[in-house]
Amino acid sequence: MTRFYRLRAPRQSRCTGHLRATHKWALPGLSCPECKATWAGGFTAYPGVDMSVLPARGEYETPRPEPFDEFTRLRERVRPLVPPESPLLPGTRFGPLVGTATGTFSPLFFHYVEMPLVHPEALERLRAAGVRGLRGFRTELRFRQRNHSELLELEIFPHGRLHPDCTPERPPKCPKCGWDDFAFPEDPMLDAASLPAHTELFRLSDFETIFIATERFVDTVRRLNLEEVDFRELPTR
Repeated sequence: MTRFYRLRAPRQSRCTGHLRATHKWALPGLSCPECKATWAGGFTAYPGVDMSVLPARGEYETPRPEPFDEFTRLRERVRPLVPPESPLLPGTRFGPLVGTATGTFSPLFFHYVEMPLVHPEALERLRAAGVRGLRGFRTELRFRQRNHSELLELEIFPHGRLHPDCTPERPPKCPKCGWDDFAFPEDPMLDAASLPAHTELFRLSDFETIFIATERFVDTVRRLNLEEVDFRELPTR
């Protein structure tokens, strides 16, 4: 049976990497007429989506909240560009990462949950070792130092969810906009039936800030000495 691990940046790091960057386009935030929440909780980025093909791409360039019906219109216009059944929460990002980078970056750099980065050489080594489902896209980052490593952004899709037994007090989402003001549990447990079998690395669909990796991914990262990542095994049911 496959084991699964939560992946986080290490508490102590030898790397000094820092980003001041954002993606070229994003869905706006949302103001819900039913629950009255105004929010933008999408942390998934689709760096492979080129929204320059949309005549109205300018509507995705300025962060702002929109009424529910307008948000829905803008979301559905984007939906054909992303994988089927993608959640597309308010604030979901698209296109290349644009901005500045300073300092040093480890081969796998997960210090920013909305911007997971990888060195091209590390990505090729992981793929060559049989790690499935990894896609890296070029960034438009400007480095302030002359000598630096190229950075790609990993496109990590949402899959799977927590098992309801570990969130017994979780209130239902807003039926209209999906707002869910619930913290990640201290003792998480994954719903085994919801976990993907085609990729070694993914985000949780119900907590997009949480990266999950398979045992194969973890073992390969350690074997290739790419590890500056914290792995914690999570139970499944």
